[in-house]
Amino acid sequence: MTKHFSRRQFLEDSMWAATSALALAAVPAARSFADDASKSPSEKLGVAIVGVRGRGREHIENFATRPDTEILYICDADEKVGNSLCKDAERRQGRAPKYVRDMREAFEDKAVDIVSTATPNHWHALCSIWAMQAGKDVYVEKPVSHNVSEGRRMVEAARKYNKICQTGTQIRSTEGTKKAMAFLHAGKLGDVKLARGLCYKRRGSIGPRQEHKPPASVDYSLWCGPAPMDPLTRRNLHYDWHWVYSTGNGDLGNQGIHQMDVGRWGLGLDGLAKRVVSYGGRLGYEDAGDTANTQVSILDYGDRKLVFEVRGLKTEPLKGADVGNIFYGSDGYLVMTGYSSGAAFDRDGKMIEKFEGGGDHFGNFIQCVRSRKVEDLSADIEQGHQSSALCHLSNISYLLGEKLGQEEVKSRLGNDEENQETFARVAAHLKENGVDLADTKLQFGADLAFNPATETFVDHPQADKLLTREYRAPFVVPAAGKV
Repeated sequence: MTKHFSRRQFLEDSMWAATSALALAAVPAARSFADDASKSPSEKLGVAIVGVRGRGREHIENFATRPDTEILYICDADEKVGNSLCKDAERRQGRAPKYVRDMREAFEDKAVDIVSTATPNHWHALCSIWAMQAGKDVYVEKPVSHNVSEGRRMVEAARKYNKICQTGTQIRSTEGTKKAMAFLHAGKLGDVKLARGLCYKRRGSIGPRQEHKPPASVDYSLWCGPAPMDPLTRRNLHYDWHWVYSTGNGDLGNQGIHQMDVGRWGLGLDGLAKRVVSYGGRLGYEDAGDTANTQVSILDYGDRKLVFEVRGLKTEPLKGADVGNIFYGSDGYLVMTGYSSGAAFDRDGKMIEKFEGGGDHFGNFIQCVRSRKVEDLSADIEQGHQSSALCHLSNISYLLGEKLGQEEVKSRLGNDEENQETFARVAAHLKENGVDLADTKLQFGADLAFNPATETFVDHPQADKLLTREYRAPFVVPAAGKV
């Protein structure tokens, strides 16, 4: 049975009640497209888009230009942004959606079949869970969660309420990448036990840490939602939230989640790693950010290993890839240099096959909303959870680390040739950017054993606490079994 909720349940917090313009009223009985036998398959699906300043603009473009969907609501905590994007949607689809500041008002509308969200990371899980509880199917941007527990709760919600929930890892729908993955899985590069994900994407300083006032058009309490309502200490509220751990996950969880997902896919890995260690730092400048801009994550599955490199300073590509993946096989290697293109090479570096071709990730989602076949989703929420969680595990290791000098880092990495080679390249890269590890210490993360079956760490209560967070009422992601 679908779980219903009321506004009163959400307005228990006095601060929220003071700022909300919504009246206290019971929510009408929720329903979904799948439950509405009166809705013709040819009838347009109603869409509410939540969070529209950045990636949400592409959600608008996709849903507003499709013949089988119509955007009914634009939801954003920034009134100026929301109203502006309503005009953009009207221009594209010929009819203006309604702007609402609070997503829950849109979730109450029976005409809404789909909720598509591109909010900051700290809102992804709660927005999706509320939407599924209200009877809506969900398209949620990557990473699907801000922490490991949130992702598992989203999977639970999708299964409990029989909802279609697509992750925004659109590479899963591109023909070029699907062909490359099939090539690997067919054994055409022999035994592939190592994959490397790359996020070589230059990022500048976000400015000094100073207290700023949020924009007047923003309901800051609503914007913070599940996160602490801390003072704004960066000059830009929007986008730069990626580089603050309370709301973002660094470039590992921003751009890197795409390549983490492809790395796991190519290695055929189901579930989370058995061990993780991550090292790096925020190097090259001091600013208001606290996430790493240089980071290496080593995810050990026992017989296979996934290594991920984040470089936010100027750098050269590796084997032709800067944002992509490299898979190392006994008979050669494969390089993905884009979202839909790559090539395989033999052991001598001669190209043996090329992979190209785009896809329609939103279209795959709509098809599955119509058919109700979860198995046809390119990126079901379970896949999104697993790939997002690998990013979170890496950040947990990093956050629990200690500052070490270059020689101690090399000692901690042991005799593994690949680990030592990666570190040597990182050290050289940093020196080229004016960061000499003879004078600068790195944050070397805790070496953590993990139990994929329980999705908890082995004998490490401190790390287990970071699998979730303290939520600010009433913006509370349900605990296990409470979705």
